[in-house]
Amino acid sequence: MSLNDRAKYWLELAAEDTEVAKVLLDGGKLLYAGFMCHLSIEKGLKAIIINADLISPKIHDLVKLAKLSGIYSSMDDTQKDFLEVLLPLNIEARYPSYKSNIAASLNASDCEEILSETEALLKWINQQL
Repeated sequence: MSLNDRAKYWLELAAEDTEVAKVLLDGGKLLYAGFMCHLSIEKGLKAIIINADLISPKIHDLVKLAKLSGIYSSMDDTQKDFLEVLLPLNIEARYPSYKSNIAASLNASDCEEILSETEALLKWINQQL
């Protein structure tokens, strides 16, 4: 399958979000690094949807996006579980009542692992195109 220009654009954004996550992690901004990892995978999944000439829904649920993209059934259990790890880093991290709980649950080691898994999953997503 060849990539259309819109899908390429979304993949470029996803790669940039991963780079931003690295900068944030290096600066100790763990919650925001995790948020950028979520955005990176979200945009990668939306690239697949867009490349199939479908309209990308304005949702942030990574599991739903993976299913809509058609790749969820090809994902292994580790990848599927990782989508669940990322999910609260987007929605719940935005609201004050959840933000402090999410931030308190993160440490640098966990965030380094999240970043590493984000890079691996984004690479895999790119290979699906």
